[in-house]
Parts: sequence; structure tokens; C-alpha cells
Amino acid sequence: MYKKMGFVVAFIALAADLATKWIMLSIVMQPPKMIQISSFFSLNLGFNRGISFGLLSSPHFATPYLLSTFALIVVLFLVTQLWRGTSKIEAIGIGSIVGGATANVIDRLADGTVTDFLDFQIYSYHWPTFNVADTAIFCGVVLFIAASIFDEKLSPGQTEPGEK
Repeated sequence: MYKKMGFVVAFIALAADLATKWIMLSIVMQPPKMIQISSFFSLNLGFNRGISFGLLSSPHFATPYLLSTFALIVVLFLVTQLWRGTSKIEAIGIGSIVGGATANVIDRLADGTVTDFLDFQIYSYHWPTFNVADTAIFCGVVLFIAASIFDEKLSPGQTEPGEK
């Protein structure tokens, strides 16, 4: 029922991420620099060869292909979940994850790394730099978990909790 919504969210997440990466690389960061926006936020260009927090980072030529293959397997699994999904929240969450993951795969295959530029620091605590796709993935996971915890069990033929 909500497949279309999930795919629309995926497209929006993918397009927003690729557009912001292009703007950062082609316009804002020419030449590369750090732009302080506030006391806790800056735009700071970074390139991640691994996954979250730089895990599995390796200079080996096959790394981008192995990480991309794994991400695409996860995306395919999530698309099957989206196809079977029964809730708006679940569809939005899955769509957000699929769009963000696909955008990072495209970036990784094009450049061998994922471009990051959102940089937060509060006092001495510095969060690793990230991008719009990472934000979409995080928000999607939160929504997906919320949907699995809070959605009521549906009776046969019911498409939303409370619907008869």
C-alpha cells in the first residue's frame, strides 16, 4: 500500500544527497576549506573510505566494490521489506535508508570514497563528519525501529492500525 511513498522518499533522499555533494565539491569547497557556520557547526570537506565512523577503511583497490556490494545487498533486502510493508512510518523509514545507502554507493563507486561535509563539535566532543545520506539512513533506521515497536498488530485485510 505504501510502496510508492517509500520509493518517493528514497528518490528524495538520493537526490538531496547527490545534489548537496555536488554543490560542496563543485562550488562551495573550491578551493577546499573549512567554513565555520556557528560555534558548534561547520562545513568541513572529508572523504571516508570505510563505513560509519571510518570503520573498515582500507586503501585496497577492492574496498569500494566490496562495501558497495554489501550495501546493495542490504538495499535489495530493504526493498523486499518495503514491498511487504503495511505502515506509512515503515515505508518512510525504509525509503530513507534505501535512498541514503544508494546515494553513498553511487558516491563510493564514482570516487572510491564517500564525501562528507557536515561537521559538529560541542566543546571538546567532535562528532565524525557526515553527509545528507548518512542523516537519511539514521532517520530511516529510527523510523523503521519505531514502526516495528509501536505499530499495532494488524488483522488480515487491515492496512493501518485502527482501520476496519
